[in-house]
Amino acid sequence: MSLGGGGGQMEEIQQQIQAMNAEVESIEGEIDDLRGEQADIDEATEAIDVLDDGSTVQVPLGGDAYVRATIEDMDEIIVSLGGGYAAEHESDDAVDTLERKRDSIDDRIETLQGEVSEIETQVEELEQQAQQMQQQQMQQMQQQMGGLGGGDGDEE
Repeated sequence: MSLGGGGGQMEEIQQQIQAMNAEVESIEGEIDDLRGEQADIDEATEAIDVLDDGSTVQVPLGGDAYVRATIEDMDEIIVSLGGGYAAEHESDDAVDTLERKRDSIDDRIETLQGEVSEIETQVEELEQQAQQMQQQQMQQMQQQMGGLGGGDGDEE
C-alpha cells in the first residue's frame, strides 16, 4: 500500500540529512582553516611588536626547510593583501592591516557558524519528520495486523 511510498520518502530524508551533515563538516573545515589564518596573523602581529633590527629569525623556504636570517629593517613590513598582491607598510600600519584582516576573518567565521546553525536546525526538523513518518508507518502496520486478526474471529 502506501508503506512503499513512505519508505521512499524516508530514504530521501536520510539522503538529505547525510548531504547536510557533509555540508556542515565542510563548513567546519573552512572555519578551522580560517582559525589557522587567525593564529598566523596573531603570530605575525606579535613578531612585529617583539622583533627589532638585528634580530635573528627563521625564514621558511618550503618543504619544512628554514634558513636563519638577520632582520635589517623592521621599519618596513610587507603584508599580503590577498589575490597575489602585497604592500609595504610601516610597522604600526602593518599591524593595523593585519588586525583588519583578522576582523574580516572573524566576520567570515561568524557568518559560517550561522550557516552551520541553520543547517543543523534543518537537520533536526528532517529528523523529527522522519521520526513522525516512522511512527505513522508503525501505526499503519499495527492497524493492518489488528484488522487481519479481528476478521477471522468473527466467523462461526
